[in-house]
Amino acid sequence: MALSPSAHADTFARDNLPPAEQWPTFEFTLPELQYPDRLNAGAALIDRAVERFGADRPAVIAPDGTRWTYGELQTHANQVAQVLTEDLGLVPGNRVLLRSPNNPWTVAAWLGVLKAGGVVVTTMHALRAPEIAQILERTTPTVALVDHRFAEDLDAAVTGLGAPAAVVRPTVVRYGGEGPDDLTARASAKSGTFDAVQTAADDVALLGPTSGSTGVPKVTMHFHRDILANADTFARHVLQPRQDDVFACSAPFAFTFGLGSLVVFPLRFGASALLTERTTPVQLAELVAEHGVTVLATAPTAYRAILKEGHADLLKGVQKAVSAGEHLPQETWQHVYEETGLKLINGIGATEMLHVFISAAGEDIRPGATGRAVPGYRATVLDEEGNEVAPGELGRLAVIGPTGCRYLDDERQASYVVNGWNVTGDTFYRDADGYFYYQARADDMIVSSGYNIGAPEVEAAINEHPDVMESGVVGRPDAERGTVVCAFIVLREGVEGDDAKRREIQDFVKSRIAPYKYPRDVRFVEALPRNPSGKLQHYRLREQAATNGTQV
Repeated sequence: MALSPSAHADTFARDNLPPAEQWPTFEFTLPELQYPDRLNAGAALIDRAVERFGADRPAVIAPDGTRWTYGELQTHANQVAQVLTEDLGLVPGNRVLLRSPNNPWTVAAWLGVLKAGGVVVTTMHALRAPEIAQILERTTPTVALVDHRFAEDLDAAVTGLGAPAAVVRPTVVRYGGEGPDDLTARASAKSGTFDAVQTAADDVALLGPTSGSTGVPKVTMHFHRDILANADTFARHVLQPRQDDVFACSAPFAFTFGLGSLVVFPLRFGASALLTERTTPVQLAELVAEHGVTVLATAPTAYRAILKEGHADLLKGVQKAVSAGEHLPQETWQHVYEETGLKLINGIGATEMLHVFISAAGEDIRPGATGRAVPGYRATVLDEEGNEVAPGELGRLAVIGPTGCRYLDDERQASYVVNGWNVTGDTFYRDADGYFYYQARADDMIVSSGYNIGAPEVEAAINEHPDVMESGVVGRPDAERGTVVCAFIVLREGVEGDDAKRREIQDFVKSRIAPYKYPRDVRFVEALPRNPSGKLQHYRLREQAATNGTQV
């Protein structure tokens, strides 16, 4: 596919796109997917929204009472763009890393980077310094914008990078704190007027790190047009947002699901978003009721917890409820429906695809099915040789549409794209009516409470403990979280595997990688199962984890 002339002076992103022969097939089959050659997603989302819906409409709401209108959000986004270009020397194509929980200034920063022609690198604020360092080395940002409360690990990651001549060290700018160098203080000195860079629709706008089953993060690459296609398919045709909708989502912006649900979808359709940094399921439900949320997206785990605590009434104002981040059991769907009258909108998406591509809503829902291909996409099931299988036969889920997998300089691109299809690593079957039914993950990725956790990464952290000889990590089915991280550990000779050692290792892992990745189930064993060539047999560990109960 021939690319348009780029607006990027820094050509890093285009230089590191996968080879053309490894790209998936792209299709733009709907009128709303016919984008102009020059397109800036930041301008399309906030400038066009102000023009279409008015500057006075509410845009973002926070539990602390912060409320920004579309006009205020536009001004702050423009101020961020001015700080980046005027104070920090950003040129189109430079990468800007964002590290923050969900709050209004993060939305302004995300939009400001795009308007300035930069490439956003989204990261989880829970990541530890070694994890951040990997992303810095892969994406080489020139600037990092960080919530002041989460700067310590970023500072450590930057300090720990290689020799200055060998690696780009980003300028770190904090925000939300005090002092003249804080981004908010810098922004307040700017006019709030900024003309967006006329980027190409196929200039890279977003780099999304995603956990890989190898433990080395993959970095997905998304164009400006992809961000809008994210809204013009699933949101437009399945969610069908209205201007008076209020969105809420438990996922962070660093997950493209959260980015779509809280930023792209509301702005595209003139709605507003309630931004929460960290809540329990019941706290989220209380905020949903307090702020009149009408579109809610969270994990099946959270819906179950809300019902279990007897708070189904808090969801009575919700009109559309989306199940996100993990498999939705039919029993959970039925329970939510019986308690609240809500028909959970199931679906499957991927960071590689940016958002949901199979789903169903309303009367199109078939409990137990994930759904059908979202308008703009087509999907199928492939066998191991890449051939489509008949309805009812198990195989690998595959999809084609206006978005698709492009990894940043990564050999794993060749395994994700098969004969033009994006192959997600999930096992499904399809019925005669085109509905898809989820069966299992096909790799070693663990999805726990909506979080993607790479087993090898957890193994590596455990193995750093001085009393650990080796470990094997798998997912164990769990009624509350869908799956929990289960670790089988061989200890050093003479070390006792008791409850104290179990807690010690769990705390050790929390100090090395993001705390949500720690093993909740730790089992001490004499040896790990291996095949004749010495390869660890994870499937045997999964069988043992599933059949031998829990040891927590």
